[in-house]
Amino acid sequence: MSNKDIFLNDVKSGENTKISLMVMRVMFRDTTKVVAILADKSGDIKATIPCKKGDVTEGRVILVEGKKDGNFDVRKYEFIDEYEIEDYLPTVKRPIEDIVEELELYTDEYIISREGKALNDYFFKNEEFLQKFKKAIGGVSMHHNYIGGLAEHTLGVMYLSTVFSERYNCKNREIAILAAKLHDIGKIYEMSYDGPFKYTLKGEMEGHIVIGIQMINKAFESEPNLYSEDFKARIKGCVVQHHGKPEFGSPKDMNMEESYIVHYADYVDATMNKIEKIKEKYPDGGWTEYDRKLEARLYL
Repeated sequence: MSNKDIFLNDVKSGENTKISLMVMRVMFRDTTKVVAILADKSGDIKATIPCKKGDVTEGRVILVEGKKDGNFDVRKYEFIDEYEIEDYLPTVKRPIEDIVEELELYTDEYIISREGKALNDYFFKNEEFLQKFKKAIGGVSMHHNYIGGLAEHTLGVMYLSTVFSERYNCKNREIAILAAKLHDIGKIYEMSYDGPFKYTLKGEMEGHIVIGIQMINKAFESEPNLYSEDFKARIKGCVVQHHGKPEFGSPKDMNMEESYIVHYADYVDATMNKIEKIKEKYPDGGWTEYDRKLEARLYL
């Protein structure tokens, strides 16, 4: 239950206020003050904070008192140690449990082999994995960059993979749909999502594809006599190839029907999420500014 009763977008310019915010980025620091970006889930603001101890650091939640007037002029602050992370970071709009429930509906319908069920259950019946999965982000900035974004993206890719598999009569339908569910599991360790979104050291060094393959290999090793070589090769091939081409960050070009399905499902879902975010900034439509990620202006 949230105990935060006021959000940044509720505070009017020129108004003195007392509000809790997360330190997202420290821009400048000297012996008397810190200049930082403070935020909650409703927005962010540049703030000047009197600080002689050097204890204002990224990821801390602080109760600040001062005036919002373009920037935020903080008079005093104190730290808050108990809080709901979802109050301070952007969060998926749909209830996360509804997303997970829909994922399981597709799983129950399409993942029916002994191998498929065992691999799915190794991850999605593991409570520690599942809790990380439900909170993880889909990206730091590219797409689905909010708490629960990974689960929402996974559902989108899994759904599109069922559509593509049915429409084009995929020979290894279960492989495509299960690989869609597993394609980004490495992101739970690639990125940090309990404070300002950023890449972990492991994420910077290895990336989510390599991390995901390591996780899947451990699953296979847990029951070495269960999985066929063909099943293992196809699942791992889809995960390795889901970015499509080396220039898009894929270690290997696509060479299976299933990997084409997962790649295009991934591409469509990520792209449409970017467009959805742009639409929110232009409720009246018209031409948008140039978007670096889409490499285009949109006419909405």
